[in-house]
Amino acid sequence: MNFQIFGTKKCSDTRKAERFFKERKIQFHFRDLSEKGISKGELENISRKFPVEDLIDRDGKQFRKRNLEYMTFDIETELLEDALLFKTPIVRNGNEVTLGYKPDIWKEWIENA
Repeated sequence: MNFQIFGTKKCSDTRKAERFFKERKIQFHFRDLSEKGISKGELENISRKFPVEDLIDRDGKQFRKRNLEYMTFDIETELLEDALLFKTPIVRNGNEVTLGYKPDIWKEWIENA
């Protein structure tokens, strides 16, 4: 199992995801999107499971701050330029990906490993 959590320290769902894995003593790699974004290759891997339109947090503070609700833009380009636009947490286990807080799916991954 090679778990990766993409999110921010300020996101409560990301903190809950971290706590989920820590409580089960499962190691994971955390990537703080406020420090380092997601690469184009990682975005392609994630977008195989979720449409790019589902990855952008239209209700988030960063989306409103940049006034994107009033603009026409390429979602993929904006996500690569500003990682704080992602819905979080994004949890990866190899080729499997979840978007948001999904403990039931993570339990399945752990049981099937």
